[in-house]
Amino acid sequence: MLGFALKRLGLAVLVAVAVSALAFLLLRASGDVATALAGEGARAEDIENIRRIYGLDRPLVAQYFEWIGKMAHGDFGRSLYFKIDVLALVRDKLPTTALLALFSLLFALAISIPLGILAAVHPNSWIDRACLALAVLGQALPNFFFALILILVFAVMLPVLPVSGSESWANFVLPSIALGYYVAPPFMRLARAGMIEVLASDYVRTARAKGLSGPSIVLKHALVNALVPIVALAAVQLGFLLGGSVVIETVFALDGLGYLAYQSISHLDLPVTQAIVTLLSFIYVGLTLGADLVNAWLDPRIRVG
Repeated sequence: MLGFALKRLGLAVLVAVAVSALAFLLLRASGDVATALAGEGARAEDIENIRRIYGLDRPLVAQYFEWIGKMAHGDFGRSLYFKIDVLALVRDKLPTTALLALFSLLFALAISIPLGILAAVHPNSWIDRACLALAVLGQALPNFFFALILILVFAVMLPVLPVSGSESWANFVLPSIALGYYVAPPFMRLARAGMIEVLASDYVRTARAKGLSGPSIVLKHALVNALVPIVALAAVQLGFLLGGSVVIETVFALDGLGYLAYQSISHLDLPVTQAIVTLLSFIYVGLTLGADLVNAWLDPRIRVG
């Protein structure tokens, strides 16, 4: 297990370094930051002064290594638009996005796993088709459109939930449903496929031959093995939820990283955008690494292979 963990850790470090370099280069290639900072109608000498002040006149390799060195010491620079420390700004917004991602993931699991089990227990029946139809609908329905429907129903027609803000748990209900329903279909399909495969295995037939009840077989024997791939998918989807909440946070005016990313991109605030992209990428890599280790612990065949 230790060798497997070290191998995965080394791979995760390489991926993190590659992602940071890619994020740095892509953001630099998106436009001339000095020209954007100088504003419309700026003189060429003013643009050159800004480029020299912010170190944008040096080679990209030198800029990258200076940036990665400062980032390793917790220095992400200063926001060009908000005029405050970038790390403090990101740290202030991260809890809101983390709560939204966690609540959305819990909602997705709460509806997808029972539906997947129900569809697997009744394969090729109307129940199975209804569950698959819900999954297809969730995958096809844009989350911002579903968010607008939720606002119309639960905030306008039935004013029972708030539309904007992040002051209490009630503010996270509608955004979590809108975002969670969008990521629920892969869980449902994976749970269904895993349960169908496990229910057809020899040890489940042996359990039935011993006279065990249906719920006992499904919950105690089949579900444990069917959940192994869901653990890996949960880590990937949690990383997606952290980085993919820009639209939902904007619709519901949640003051999190997604809305901050929207603001920083709109105002060409390069230090903030770089920090958000890099930190979320590192979190994503860390989550996938954790999922690999948990799966290897749950299923020894993974680390042996």
